[in-house]
Amino acid sequence: MTRCVALVILALALNAAPLHAQTSVLTVTVPSADVHKGPTTGSPVIGQAPRNTALTVARNLGSWAEVLWPQSPDGVGYVHLTMGRIGAPGANPPAASPSPRASSSRPAARQGAGTSARTPEPVPLTTTQRMPPGDRVASSASQGGPSISHIVGVGGMVGSMSSWGGTARWWRNKHVGIQAALTRDAMTSDVAPGRVTSMQIEPGVVYALFDRVPGYVWFRPYVGSGLSFRRQTLKDAVAQPITDSGVGYRVFGGTELTFAGMTQFGLSAEVGYRRQPTPFAGFEPDRFAVAIAGHWYIK
Repeated sequence: MTRCVALVILALALNAAPLHAQTSVLTVTVPSADVHKGPTTGSPVIGQAPRNTALTVARNLGSWAEVLWPQSPDGVGYVHLTMGRIGAPGANPPAASPSPRASSSRPAARQGAGTSARTPEPVPLTTTQRMPPGDRVASSASQGGPSISHIVGVGGMVGSMSSWGGTARWWRNKHVGIQAALTRDAMTSDVAPGRVTSMQIEPGVVYALFDRVPGYVWFRPYVGSGLSFRRQTLKDAVAQPITDSGVGYRVFGGTELTFAGMTQFGLSAEVGYRRQPTPFAGFEPDRFAVAIAGHWYIK
């Protein structure tokens, strides 16, 4: 399982490279767009870009664009995609053609270049109304892409103890979310005959600690807890199957990763602790477990 997970992560990371290589331009369509230090509305505002300013996009980060901003110490800033329109390569005005009011936000060597050429209209970007900092904002992840806000995701998971199943996650706001999983696992014992199979329904609450987008990957560490409704069946070659049901609890923590090349997909890796009934002697499950889950965000 470890090799499969490593291959998936490597493939997704490599898929981000073509996005970085493309050159696109974000044209401001609001009276003034805030340029943030980081890709969150809670980060400091380091400048404003007036309407019609053309900003060169260095990276597309889902709901945010990393743009060239010389006034920043590291030369880049972050603008939410609801503040403008982003065009495909060759379909937008060059980054060196801002309006006169925006000249301070462009490098001096590029001012005046291409100002006499008529530029085509950028392709509109699907956006929604800007929301308060504590909420998520739906916006297009890329040119022509669907609206993405990472609110509702569905997918599957695999874990230790041969666990596998389906999972869903709903982020109620920027930090608090609800998730549920329907999983199955099986185990054998060195000291008792037979095999125990289990089905469990595990609803829980998750809390995102923060969001970080240092490059191609969006990190969202989280912690959570929930209940575990478990139904276990013991089968062997001699006796009739025996079934038992019980309720336990679990606590867990992990990180959800979103890659620039696949912004609708979230890959989660987590470790957790379970306390649950053990009705069959010799079949005590490990209390600590690791799991890998993938969620495709449909909203």
